[in-house]
Amino acid sequence: MSSTSIAAVTAGSFLTLHYRLAGPAGDIINTFSDKPATLSLGTGELSPAVEQRLIGLEEGAHATFELPAGEAFGERNPEMQQWVARKLLLQIGDPAEQYAVGDVVEFPTPDGTGSYAGAVVESNETAVRFDFNHPLAGQPVTFEVRLIGVL
Repeated sequence: MSSTSIAAVTAGSFLTLHYRLAGPAGDIINTFSDKPATLSLGTGELSPAVEQRLIGLEEGAHATFELPAGEAFGERNPEMQQWVARKLLLQIGDPAEQYAVGDVVEFPTPDGTGSYAGAVVESNETAVRFDFNHPLAGQPVTFEVRLIGVL
């Protein structure tokens, strides 16, 4: 293998890249105007369907992929909409929080090592209903990537 070969993405590659994920309503994530992202394939930072598009791309590549509805982040799951008691929200969050429809709220994972997000869909005096589906679940997704480095 010569020292001038260009690195290609494989499972487990560590990447420096710019990327954009967009649905019908526009961008959800776009790093092109900011500093590049760094991530490791296979760690769950990108969905498996999105990671699959990166395999085989070479350092320096710039590509755009159109993923059909549901492929990138699965279908919308109605069971992923859940009511959370305001009492519990007070324990884990800011007591002054208003929880307006459309707000995205971070929740700690049960083991406390990470977090996940839910969007407010409705509320009443005692509880708030959150949608824990990915914002692009069940939607066609445009995935644009520019690979800066592959390790």
